Amino acid sequence: MLGKKLEDAINTQIKDELYSSYVYQSMSAWASSMNFEGAARWLSMQAREEHEHGMRLYQFLLDRGGKVILQAIPQPPADFASLLAVFEQVQEHEGKVTALIHQLYELALAEKDYPAQVMLHWFITEQVEEEASAAQIVDTLRLAGDHPQGVLQVDRMLGTRAEE
Repeated sequence: MLGKKLEDAINTQIKDELYSSYVYQSMSAWASSMNFEGAARWLSMQAREEHEHGMRLYQFLLDRGGKVILQAIPQPPADFASLLAVFEQVQEHEGKVTALIHQLYELALAEKDYPAQVMLHWFITEQVEEEASAAQIVDTLRLAGDHPQGVLQVDRMLGTRAEE
């Protein structure tokens, strides 16, 4: 049986995952408006992936007999100083999400909720990938510096992200 405290925490994580989707879609819109179509594509794909993460938690609650309570999603930022600033925020955001997943896992451990622990292992592994990807993009954009050709090359690289 799913404990109330864990159920509430998973509902909050659903909101956080959907907020992540909203943030990345907002970043995608900004990138598109700045003609960074590769970054816009990458960010839009990331937005869909975050939505899927939220729905994975949503389905887990339903499968465990829990009650899904959707919470209000805050408005995401809409303006960014540069493409590097966007991806620095992506990197920072993924670090925050990792911390939230770790807290959720600690709660599942404390409540001895083994199914939740197994499900959260997937998220823990996913966050390693998410943080590494964001760090690599930030490092590459920093190497490009203020050189327009370099930034455009990174944008093209981002546009090659394959659908999952």
